[in-house]
Amino acid sequence: MAFSVNAAEPLRVAADPVPHAEILNFVKKIDPSLDLKIIELSSGVNANELLAHGDVDANYFQHVPYLRDQEKALGQKFTVAATVHIEPLGIYSRKVKSLQDVKEGATIAVPNNTTNLSRALYLLQAQGLIKLKAGYNDPSKDQATPKDIADNPKKLKILEVESPQIPRALDDVDLAVINGNYALEAGLTPSKDALGLESATNNPYANILATTPKLADDPRIRQLAKDLESKQVADFIQQNYRGSVIPVAGK
Repeated sequence: MAFSVNAAEPLRVAADPVPHAEILNFVKKIDPSLDLKIIELSSGVNANELLAHGDVDANYFQHVPYLRDQEKALGQKFTVAATVHIEPLGIYSRKVKSLQDVKEGATIAVPNNTTNLSRALYLLQAQGLIKLKAGYNDPSKDQATPKDIADNPKKLKILEVESPQIPRALDDVDLAVINGNYALEAGLTPSKDALGLESATNNPYANILATTPKLADDPRIRQLAKDLESKQVADFIQQNYRGSVIPVAGK
């Protein structure tokens, strides 16, 4: 399905275990001509630092708004090689069965990094739990913080937590906004278990394959990008994640 290359070295790609590494392992099956070394990320490891330092050739775990924020933080430029899938952000709870049952003063855990914190606030607004100030209409451009909440009728207490740790906090908070990959790793099914789920329509948070400008035209990168954006991978995502991960290419 992709042209063959004769690179002497394997292509090293850092990826979150679920679903990214699972998708990459599927790519290895359908395209054995690509010598792919998958490096599964553990909590606390910054895959963009690995990429900037040359420890990996690409990474697959993030969306573009997060990547751009990382470029500023690291003083590095990266390149988007492929746009693959969306993991809808969801609101979960072990204390209520509906968002209508949320009590006044409830505590909600949200991601503490800039882009996913903003994303969580837009989701809370879409679900009618808060209202952001006027002018906060486009999640891809207007990054919101708790200071930008104009109306909080249930007086929700916003608790910022490291994204990978939020599933572990579910028993300690009333609500939790969890990234799709961490929800899946925790045994949750976003399409079934979320009380509120981010829309995939016009969603700016598609997960990408990122690399460096120097490697952007590397035949191995181009081959992996072609594989990730193929119909075979889209079908794999649809069949295995059933709405919890949504392909954006190859459909």
